[in-house]
Amino acid sequence: MNKRTFFIVSKHTVMEALKNPNRKVLRVFLTEESKKNIFRQSKKNLLKDIKIYYRTKKELDKYTGKENIMHQGYVAEVEHLEDLTLKDFIKNKSNLNLACLDEVSDPRNIGSIIRSAASFKLDGIIVKDRHFPDESKLMYKSASGCMEHINIFKVSNINTTLKFLREKNFWIYGFNAKSEKNFMDVDWKGNNVLLFGSEGYGMKKHTEKYTDFLVKIEINQNIESLNISNSAAIVFHHIMKRKKKLD
Repeated sequence: MNKRTFFIVSKHTVMEALKNPNRKVLRVFLTEESKKNIFRQSKKNLLKDIKIYYRTKKELDKYTGKENIMHQGYVAEVEHLEDLTLKDFIKNKSNLNLACLDEVSDPRNIGSIIRSAASFKLDGIIVKDRHFPDESKLMYKSASGCMEHINIFKVSNINTTLKFLREKNFWIYGFNAKSEKNFMDVDWKGNNVLLFGSEGYGMKKHTEKYTDFLVKIEINQNIESLNISNSAAIVFHHIMKRKKKLD
């Protein structure tokens, strides 16, 4: 059975999709210049066995007009990757660090978090299936190709998932600006979940019940809060450094 297809745009997004052996790319729409760039920047022929259509930049604008995104001369029609099962992934593994997004909804923020998670070698991101914009051109562009380099676990219920992970010896750390504990004071050993609440109202009270600890990022007291994608990047980078010291 054929999978549902959708369009992605921009240079890094399309290039990384072409490089990913697990991603089925059906068609690419390129300017003459973008095709030359693909051949210049890759040792392999990434366009082998793929239908190529040449378009002007103006013609490609129709794929991004509603979202007002810069396509940079690259558009591709792709299939979804195979869904990953969290239960299978964590089996017989240790020292895992997973981010969990509780109703984070802005595609730009989600894409930026994905980019940071892949850059700082997080083991995966847990998202709520019906809140995850899995065909958003904006999310893919914000991730800058990193959708191809991070494990995404789509679940139907965040609270049930957190309960399951606690039973599997994961520590659940909820990020809350009102917490007393600085996240940098945690040793980050073992298996951990980094739980981030929504952009507007943060973590839900009910979800807080499934955390083991509430932690915060210490910032200037005159500033109310950080953007969630900036917060995630700071946390992911710190944990990567801690992991290197523990190895």
